[in-house]
Amino acid sequence: MTTVDSSGAGSRAVAARAIDAVLHDGRSLKAVLADALPTLPDPRDRALVEAICFQALRHARRYRFVLQQWMQRPLPAREHLLESLLLAGLAQLDALGLPAHAAVAATAEAARNVRKPAFVGLVNALLRRAAREPLPVSEDPAIAHSYPDWLIARLRADWPQQWQDVLAAGNTIAPMWLRVNAATISRDAYAQRLREAGIDVDVPTWPPEALRLDVGVATETLPGWSEGLVSVQDAAAQAAVAALALREGERVLDMCCAPGGKTAAMLETAAIDLLALDSDARRMRRVESALERLHLRRRVRLRVADASDVDAWWDGEPFDAVLLDAPCSATGIIRRQPDIKWHRRETDIAVLTAVQDRLLDAAWRVLRPGGRLLYATCSILREENAARIAAFLARTHDAIGQPLDECYGEPANPGRQRLPGAQGMDGFYYALLGKDSSSDTALAENPPRNAPRISSLP
Repeated sequence: MTTVDSSGAGSRAVAARAIDAVLHDGRSLKAVLADALPTLPDPRDRALVEAICFQALRHARRYRFVLQQWMQRPLPAREHLLESLLLAGLAQLDALGLPAHAAVAATAEAARNVRKPAFVGLVNALLRRAAREPLPVSEDPAIAHSYPDWLIARLRADWPQQWQDVLAAGNTIAPMWLRVNAATISRDAYAQRLREAGIDVDVPTWPPEALRLDVGVATETLPGWSEGLVSVQDAAAQAAVAALALREGERVLDMCCAPGGKTAAMLETAAIDLLALDSDARRMRRVESALERLHLRRRVRLRVADASDVDAWWDGEPFDAVLLDAPCSATGIIRRQPDIKWHRRETDIAVLTAVQDRLLDAAWRVLRPGGRLLYATCSILREENAARIAAFLARTHDAIGQPLDECYGEPANPGRQRLPGAQGMDGFYYALLGKDSSSDTALAENPPRNAPRISSLP
């Protein structure tokens, strides 16, 4: 028999452990919540824990500053779980605005649940103070907006006019964007089904299959979810597929396909011959599962392979179009994954740009003359975006930059950059490149060596 914790201390303890797993153990918030939330039988508790974790991680540095100002001595390093509980308490009072009488008592009592009974009084005193006094404010933007110093410096350099707006957008709650499966139902018809189910929906002018829910719902409650009528995907990600303008019968490569949202979107858009690669077998299984729900699995070849190692997977037949959604810092989706702030390191950028360069060169090798390549990232750092494409154009004589409409974001020559929060979307970069059709010797100069025929994922 499941015991219901009417005091709320149990859910606060779950939140504290989850926050601690992210900040101290380096685990991803998505993975931590996938393990933690099923332990709570009440959906209201699950929603509360998720909200606490997101807000505590969004504002972790600012809340740590508050604790430093209010505590005579800092907590010992070994008390990181207690610190996470205090962050959870501050998030409830500050970001979530929960009633103080409930939040303070439940969080203080949770100290016993996390085996810190000696600190019940300390938690109670600090949170009572937070309930009656304004939180201390720092003039340091890195503390005020709760970002690492290195990322603040990068954003100020890259976006001198917009950097503060970018920081603020990263701390907001993102809307829920849906992509209607155009192969099975029209967008207008699905929007009507949402309204009939009592779900408020906004129908934007673009992207063509996007719908926006300002108040998110559980995916399984969406009409037609199990039938594959709809997927959850930010509009900025949907726009990447729109930029490729796929045509019936084209041979298309999706170079880094996991988790599969763009793969599915391409298949929903046109009847194409699609090969989707990813180097992670576990993530590829998730792609396969997503495609099965949408009834698209039989229309694509899935291959676990390092896309940059062309000789290991290419059969020698060139592609008409390539989507390279490159591995990146993910700094454009911090509002959806606040743990990115604390897990990403500045030294990661050089590693990522080297990977991006290799993938660009590999994509070009397998693209036919006259074909097109879309390079996309969910980063807002110029080094991963415009700088990568500028370097590629400089070393690739037959590559030609293609214009993109202003709906893709601000000019970031070459390409366009959407900043987080613009039109309610995530931060994203897009660059469309065409391969000079007069360059008919490119494939002859770079034939695949002992390349096996492409096979599907077993």
